[in-house]
Amino acid sequence: MNSILRLWQTTTVRLTALFILIFVLASIGLLAFIAYQSSIVIQQNQIRDIEREIRQLQRTEDRRGIRAVAVSVQALSNRPGPGIYYLGDDVGRMLVGNVSDFPASVLADEGIHSFDYERAHAFSGDDADQSPEGRSGYALVESVLLKSGLRLVVGRDIVERRSFTAIIFQGFFFGVVGIVVFSTLAGGLTAMRVLKRIDGITATSTKIMSGNLSERVSVTRRNDEFDRLATSLNAMLDRIEQLMQGLKEVTDNIAHDLKTPLTRLRNKAEAAAREGVSAEERQKALETTIEESDQLIRTFNALLMIARVEAGTPSGALTNINISEVVSDVADLYAPVAEDAGMILETSVPEGIMLHANRELIGQALVNLVENAIKYAAVPGQETAGITLGLRETDERVIIEVADSGPGIPERDREHVVERFVRLEKSRTEPGSGLGLSLVSAVAQLHKGAFRIEDNGPGVRAIIELSKSA
Repeated sequence: MNSILRLWQTTTVRLTALFILIFVLASIGLLAFIAYQSSIVIQQNQIRDIEREIRQLQRTEDRRGIRAVAVSVQALSNRPGPGIYYLGDDVGRMLVGNVSDFPASVLADEGIHSFDYERAHAFSGDDADQSPEGRSGYALVESVLLKSGLRLVVGRDIVERRSFTAIIFQGFFFGVVGIVVFSTLAGGLTAMRVLKRIDGITATSTKIMSGNLSERVSVTRRNDEFDRLATSLNAMLDRIEQLMQGLKEVTDNIAHDLKTPLTRLRNKAEAAAREGVSAEERQKALETTIEESDQLIRTFNALLMIARVEAGTPSGALTNINISEVVSDVADLYAPVAEDAGMILETSVPEGIMLHANRELIGQALVNLVENAIKYAAVPGQETAGITLGLRETDERVIIEVADSGPGIPERDREHVVERFVRLEKSRTEPGSGLGLSLVSAVAQLHKGAFRIEDNGPGVRAIIELSKSA
């Protein structure tokens, strides 16, 4: 009982039942209309045949007299078939015909009549001694009064017509029963198949909720809607697993990157609080504490900005900006910094390139790339390092490149360096939080673009591709 109730609760079974109901009602209406129209058409044809025979008999009376009419009626009565014929006098006695038992209204009133009757063959002449044969029937007749005063009744037995209608409804009944049975079986089997697929998804979800993030929904080779759903769910689960793994790595990196400066802050504060510390040493400890605090604030600000960008909520709305001016401003700002570091910053920036973007975020991403290039492009023994800042556009994208001639990034680490708190400098003696490239990647994704790192031979080429339709 529970399994039947569960099947009924499925959308597939309910839709199947609804379709069966609609089909049955439509079929009943259609077949009833067909049967009614067929019966009407047959009846109209029969009435036309009856009227035609009556007109012929009336013309026979006009031309040849009543005796010729009686002969014709007798001849028609002797023919096999559904024809009904009667010729009688004004007191109701049958002279010739094949039906003698009529309702009184038929012999009294002219017009179309229908009634149940017992058919008995009445013969005249040489056949008068034959035994009559009787059978039940349903008649459609027309009664007319001839000029001679005799009553003429001509009609048809319409039992066959009614049997035809019954055959239509009988066939319809068995057809509907077959369709209902077949549809019910098909709907049940389909619902069971759907439930089996859904139960598989539910079982996988239960395992994932219990902590096994490696579970995935099974995908068949049918490539149906359930396979497409399973593929989407598996992609989502892969992304969730990656995020969870990334969260674990971020937590570990935060513990490493923030524990050290916090420990230094505590040690500096403790050293400044000791007795016998000179005012100069205390002042130096306070300055160091402020620097460490500023670095921590910058780290948390970077984390907050990345979170906002990845959530699609930048601090300013996207507007049409002159990206050429943004790149040129960053180049002008950092050219002296690069020169002080013994490097040359070259630019290749066409004028007038427009982009629908967030000026603040694009500028911050460029600043991060240029600062990284200045920080890591210098090679021991190399007198002058080169940094190139370029801008170009295609039909659909704007491309920004920051290239240097430094030691470069190994290919195996190029995707890894855009993750939060990832620094290839394992000793972490250089200043920084490992969040710069993460912000660049988030900004590119916000603008429906991408960020990638390529080999510059030697050095690194950092490329930001921004969509013009962002």
